[in-house]
Amino acid sequence: MLEKLEIYVVLFIIYSIIGWIMEVTLGIIQNQKFVNRGFLIGPYCPIYGVGGIAITLLLSNFIETMENISLVDSIWISSIVIICICGLLEYMTSYVMEKLFHARWWDYKKFKFNINGRICLETLIPFTIMGQIILRVTNPIFISLISQISQPWLHILTGAILAIFILDILISYNIVHSFKIISNEAKDNTEEITKKVKEIISKSWKGRRLVSAFPNVDIDVIRKKIKKKVEASKEKIEQQKRKIENIIEKKSKLN
Repeated sequence: MLEKLEIYVVLFIIYSIIGWIMEVTLGIIQNQKFVNRGFLIGPYCPIYGVGGIAITLLLSNFIETMENISLVDSIWISSIVIICICGLLEYMTSYVMEKLFHARWWDYKKFKFNINGRICLETLIPFTIMGQIILRVTNPIFISLISQISQPWLHILTGAILAIFILDILISYNIVHSFKIISNEAKDNTEEITKKVKEIISKSWKGRRLVSAFPNVDIDVIRKKIKKKVEASKEKIEQQKRKIENIIEKKSKLN
């Protein structure tokens, strides 16, 4: 049982790294420059790892038990399941990340057949093809290779992977969260807010990592959002002030 769990951990990191390589390659093609895509510092995108493991757990037995049906039927049935897995995973990841950090890592609103900009048919089709490759090609190869690692070394490898991954999550979360805190502390001054954001992005290594995570970050958009929050807070304070003044005025009249 432990050995099987360790195989899944190693498999998870392999697919996460493959996903990161694909994202970086796509970024180079689209933007003509290297972009360290994803939330984490390391060279991996966990959403691909989770997707690969989910497909492995849910469909490996299906492939083994569907030998009696035609290959075409097997591909169709498994493709429907893969689309559901990838669609749900991508939608929930986008939703949770946006709620946590008030920003999106991807937005498909410009594509047809999208749902709230979080998932779209144009990305689900390639993911489905990848899922079929995982099931029928890469899983047998990777699982066979990992199974050949002796148990002591597999324990060490799995422990090291988990330790590095957890540490990366903690550091990466702190980077983006600290940016949120600094943004919320900015004063009600347009120039000062802009200066603060530029300072974070240009001088801090945390800021540079933020830009890598958000390649389309727009300082003006950030500034406007900060200013809007500050103005809303000021309006609430003014409302409370007027209420207090009205209460004092009423009491004065009664006296």
